[in-house]
Amino acid sequence: MRKIGIIGSGNIGGTLTRLFTKAGHNVAVANSRGPSSLADLANETGAHPVTVSQAVQDSEIVVVTIPMTAVASLPKDLFRNAPADLIVIDTSNYYPQQRDGLIAEVEAGMTESAWVEQQIGRPVIKVFNSILAEHLLNKGTTDDSTNRVALAVAGDNTQAKAVVMQLVEEIGFAAVDAGTIAQSWRQQPGSPGYLKDYNAAGVRKTLTEARQERTPEWRATVNSPGTFESPA
Repeated sequence: MRKIGIIGSGNIGGTLTRLFTKAGHNVAVANSRGPSSLADLANETGAHPVTVSQAVQDSEIVVVTIPMTAVASLPKDLFRNAPADLIVIDTSNYYPQQRDGLIAEVEAGMTESAWVEQQIGRPVIKVFNSILAEHLLNKGTTDDSTNRVALAVAGDNTQAKAVVMQLVEEIGFAAVDAGTIAQSWRQQPGSPGYLKDYNAAGVRKTLTEARQERTPEWRATVNSPGTFESPA
C-alpha cells in the first residue's frame, strides 16, 4: 500500500481516486474548492478529503491533475519541503483553443510536462493524459494478455518511472516506457496514440510514428481560449 495524494478531483482526478483506493492504496484527495466539496467522493471511495498542501504531506506519490492554466497558480512553496524521493505524476494536456489560452513556452516547443516541472519546481512522470476518463475507469482488466489497453509513461528518473508503471499495471493497464520528459511530446494531444486505447504493441508503434511539430488544431489562435464546445 502506498500513500498517494491527488490534486484535482475532476474527470481524471476522481477516476484515479476510485482506482487507487480500489487497489488498496491510502489516498488523500484535494481540489481548489476545499475538503468540504469532496464529501461525496470521500464517502464513495474511502479517500481522505484534504487541502492542496495536505495532499503533499506524508505522501509517497502526488498526482497533479488540474488544467494547465491552474498549475501556475499552485502555491509556490507546495513542494519546497517535500522529500527528494517524492514522485510527482503529471496528467496534464495543453488545450490552447479550448481552455488554456496561449502558453508561450509550449508554443515554442517545450513539452507540456517540462513546462509543468518548471512551474512546480519538481521533476514529474507523465501518464494518464492520453486516455478518456471513462475508459480509464472501465477498461482496466486483470487479464494480462497482449490485448490489455496500454498507457505511455514518460519520465527522467528510471526508479520513479518504474514505480509509476507498476501503479498503472495494478489498476489494470499495460505500462509502456515512453522515454524521457523531453520525449513526452510523443504522447501529447494530436499524437497518433492520443485517446486511441491501443495495446502495448500499438502504443509503441504510435510513439515511433509521432511527430514533434504541434499541428494547427493544437496551437493557440488570436481568439484563444474558447470552450470545448466552441474552440477558438
